[in-house]
Amino acid sequence: MHTRRFIHALAITMLLMLGSAWLQAATPSDKISARVLADTANGGSTEALVVLAEQADLRPAAALPSKLEKGRFVVNKLREVAARTQAPIRAFLDQRGVPYQTFYIVNMIKVTGDHALMQEIAARNDVSRIDANPHVRTALPVPTGVDVKTDQTTKVEWNVTRVGAPKLWNRGFHGEGRVVASADTGVQWDHPALKSHYRGWNGTTVDHDYNWHDATSQHSTTPIDPNDHGTFTTSEMVGDDGAGNQVGVAPGAQWIACRNMDAGGNGAPSLYTECFEFMMAPYPVGGDPSQGDPSLAPDSINNSWVCPTSEGCSVNTLLAIVDAVRAAGIFPAMAAGNNGSGCSTVDTPPATYDSAVSVGATNSSNQISSFSSRGPVTADGSNRLKPDLSAPGENIRGAVPGNVYQSGWSGTSMAAPHVAGGVALLWQAKPTLIGDIDGTEAKLTSTAHHLKSSQNCGGTGGKTPNNVFGWGIINLPAAVQAP
Repeated sequence: MHTRRFIHALAITMLLMLGSAWLQAATPSDKISARVLADTANGGSTEALVVLAEQADLRPAAALPSKLEKGRFVVNKLREVAARTQAPIRAFLDQRGVPYQTFYIVNMIKVTGDHALMQEIAARNDVSRIDANPHVRTALPVPTGVDVKTDQTTKVEWNVTRVGAPKLWNRGFHGEGRVVASADTGVQWDHPALKSHYRGWNGTTVDHDYNWHDATSQHSTTPIDPNDHGTFTTSEMVGDDGAGNQVGVAPGAQWIACRNMDAGGNGAPSLYTECFEFMMAPYPVGGDPSQGDPSLAPDSINNSWVCPTSEGCSVNTLLAIVDAVRAAGIFPAMAAGNNGSGCSTVDTPPATYDSAVSVGATNSSNQISSFSSRGPVTADGSNRLKPDLSAPGENIRGAVPGNVYQSGWSGTSMAAPHVAGGVALLWQAKPTLIGDIDGTEAKLTSTAHHLKSSQNCGGTGGKTPNNVFGWGIINLPAAVQAP
């Protein structure tokens, strides 16, 4: 009898101890990022991103036959989940007078508050985690201020020729009917290399609705670029002024843009998210995401930026967002990063993700650029091969604000637009690929100019693909010709 009582008492004690341990492991603070905890210590207040527990299941989109059907399904599903699950926490925030911004592309709410508020939100069962949202300068390529046409015998820049774009132009494929997008520091929309290619310009009048959004605090109602970077990368996709400056891969395509970094190149996870949401379903200037129209979504988005931990991006901060973009049939081209030449330097979102098509940089000799980030991805423990592809990204010439051009720009920022613009040519030539991101990526990787590396990152240097070049430099004519 005494033995049974002892065992019973011991069992109760152990359960209590386990319960105590579980409670300690499940405290609200465990859901809050270290950055948010630090920023709200000692009475501080900060912006934070509240990610809800329920996220939309977008897998059925893969079976839909067209890009438009994919886009509509994804947007409607994301909106439905956000509207239903955000209602209780929005009521809670309204009751306390807490400022907030809602998102649907990922089920998330940006809030501003102190430590007590963060603890109270984290204690909710409908909240998965609370990420940081600091506004921090992104290391962008530095403009040279010099404009030198290295080859006066041709109007087409070397890098455009290297990926084979002119060969497709000669076959009548310039990107007509396709739309590319810039998520960057903005764009000088009326630059001679870009004006005639802007979707908002009909040759007589301009309409920025559904074609431009400024996610920064400036909220400019017209496209601007006080930094130069966004104008340059956009010109690499579509730039051609008709007067001898052929700097873009797909001069027949149209472009739209969203500004996700300010004049100083300062970005934040919320700004990147807002721009992705605009791209998935563009809406009028001064409007809101509820007015978004997925039928006006672009075919590809160029993302010549990364979101390091200094900006509050943990390993998976942007993962669901990039997954959603891909599910919607929009091609996500991402700069691999400029942290080379060491291995495993593709270490910041969104380039690390499997759903992102990450692009490394090469020079005019088809060598990998010293700064180009290499794989494998170890930041998330996946050991994933990256980059996926490479493209010219060293000593590139393009358009910058002021109706001028600059030479000598270098970075994986300069490489990614070749892929985003290349998709416009590929989809015009092979319309069956429109909205098929897996098929498009497979076509680009299988037909790339395969290059091996003496740098044996992840044991892949002598193989194709490898963690230096990925599958190699994109070869657009080969991608179009492949069955």
